[in-house]
Amino acid sequence: MKTTPLCPPGLILGLLLMWGACHQAAAALNEDQLDVPVKISNAYGKPIEHAIKVTVFWDDRNPTPAPILILNHGRSADAVERANMGRARYSVASRYFVAQGFIVAVPTRIGYGVTGGEDIEDSGACNVKRYEPAYEAAAIETMTVLEAVRARPDADRTRSVLVGQSFGGTVAITSAAKSPEGVIATINFAGGGGGDPKNRPQRPCAPQLLERMFAQYGKTTHIPTLWIYTENDEYFGPTYPREWFSAFKDAGGNGEFVQFPPQGEGGGHGLFTKYPRIWQPKVQEFLHRVGLVASASGPKPQSAGVLSTSSTGTTERTPQELDLHQADSNKADAPIKK
Repeated sequence: MKTTPLCPPGLILGLLLMWGACHQAAAALNEDQLDVPVKISNAYGKPIEHAIKVTVFWDDRNPTPAPILILNHGRSADAVERANMGRARYSVASRYFVAQGFIVAVPTRIGYGVTGGEDIEDSGACNVKRYEPAYEAAAIETMTVLEAVRARPDADRTRSVLVGQSFGGTVAITSAAKSPEGVIATINFAGGGGGDPKNRPQRPCAPQLLERMFAQYGKTTHIPTLWIYTENDEYFGPTYPREWFSAFKDAGGNGEFVQFPPQGEGGGHGLFTKYPRIWQPKVQEFLHRVGLVASASGPKPQSAGVLSTSSTGTTERTPQELDLHQADSNKADAPIKK
């Protein structure tokens, strides 16, 4: 009796070739961890030496030398949350930026998660805030990480961008004010300080001090900056961010302010992690304008596992991913894929 194979050899070969191609494409996206030693002083002048854990993403298929993007996390008001943050990754945003051709480095700064160490970013009690030393410390960490990533043979030392969420957004502007060599642009997502949505929703500590600080930054910031907020930011509200940006701009700062309509029922401070489809087109346009990406349209916007409302008013559910207050993280610090 003549039998017919359940799966013809040609089909099997085709499936194997498809599997191999997909496997090769998936393997091209790499994730690694880098330890970067930092020498720094806290707000009271105490010298500190500590190594920062940095998650690095890149894609072997991207042209080299590739531009660098440093992505900074925010700061929880709760010390336990800071300690339990794990390893900062921002995996959805990191994949998006890698797709634009960047090498993406996400530091877990001193005092947080797997990096540990003392809290060098403490700016004091609400009625006696000292913001500048806290952001200065984080900016030094950021620039140290940037120099370490620049040592990669596939990195372009002359093209970098600094991005940050919440506290990290202010760190991006702080760093830009130093006119760092090779940094072409910065992006500030919901930057500010002193926010407490539980006890003082939309009323951050000493907002006038932040306004004066941003005005000082504006005097020396000449590279393009993009400021992104939402009208329902539960930390800073709709008005303070505009006042901070106006102070920055009036002092001579180079920047663009974007405030999206309310996002989410609980507040829009987490726009960066929860609603990437909202901000990605604007960021793509900005990166194109400053010459860091070739196209102003870019890839299809990626989602981060939340409910989002489309332009037609319908609601769609997107794939779920772990999101913390500031940065999705790997609490178990699972093996890193290389």
